[in-house]
Amino acid sequence: MIELAVFGAGRIGHVHALNAAAHPSVRLKYIVDPVPSEAHERLAAETGADMVDTEMVFSDADISGVVIASSTDTHAELLLRAAESGKAVFCEKPVSLDFATVARVSRVVEEAGIACLLGFQRRYDPNFRFVRDRIVSGQAGALEHIVMHTRDPSPPPRAYVERSGGMFRDQAIHDFDMARYLLGEEIATVYAAGNSLIDPEIAAAGDIDTAMITLTSVSGRFVQMINCRRAPFGYDQRLEALCSREVLYVENRPQRGVMIADAEGFHSSTPMNYFIERFADAYRAEMHAFVDMIETGAKPLAGIRDGLEAQRIAEAAIVSMKTGTAVHITPDWNP
Repeated sequence: MIELAVFGAGRIGHVHALNAAAHPSVRLKYIVDPVPSEAHERLAAETGADMVDTEMVFSDADISGVVIASSTDTHAELLLRAAESGKAVFCEKPVSLDFATVARVSRVVEEAGIACLLGFQRRYDPNFRFVRDRIVSGQAGALEHIVMHTRDPSPPPRAYVERSGGMFRDQAIHDFDMARYLLGEEIATVYAAGNSLIDPEIAAAGDIDTAMITLTSVSGRFVQMINCRRAPFGYDQRLEALCSREVLYVENRPQRGVMIADAEGFHSSTPMNYFIERFADAYRAEMHAFVDMIETGAKPLAGIRDGLEAQRIAEAAIVSMKTGTAVHITPDWNP
């Protein structure tokens, strides 16, 4: 039986704690969250975990791995503690809002040799995995270009925006990662345009709510990204991959898989409410992959290096938006 600890009992920490506790090979021993609340106590009771502090986790030799789902400003230090203590780690993105810190922590984690999974959950979604597998197998033919749409159902509150690191580091980083994952190669140039067209509070916080980004891979293939903080019909997350023999589509998942037809037309359900619901299967698969990584040494679909490279693209997009020019990325490019 593997013993794990989860840092953070908020929205995504709650998901990971429940998934860990439900795994047949796992005992969720600890939950760490410095903000006491009844919700956190209920989560601990539901999962059978004890609420403890950070020192208790890293001093316990029986803890095989830690899940870092706490606030972004804690990720880097917890990753360093995991590397020092030799514990496997599953960390939500981003590692830090400071790119130099991301690079430093990534280097330490790699040199320590600990098992590390980065939380790019779309890689574990069955539909995205199907697209990737069909491309890699050659069935779809050569991948030529990708179009991605990512729109939240409504703008986040200003307090969230102010600590999120901005739209590119917070939301679009998943698309940057998926571009690398599907292309199977690095991005060479980034051109980004963005504005605040939806919520004046986001503009007042110094961020954008609408963006269009064009990526060019090292072999000259294109990715077009459309990102927005609002979709009037709900969470909008779609992908189109144009290949030489097939076009592969990942569409929104409806809340109800039934279409109703009457005299007024055909009526389908709205999409799933948000990413927690949409990617529920992917989050469960991530936890299984984390356990498998600890038990068998299986390589994760997303590691610390993937977090570094996705954020490198995000930083380049920020520079591009500010300068109005395309940014050329090299393996050692820094903002």
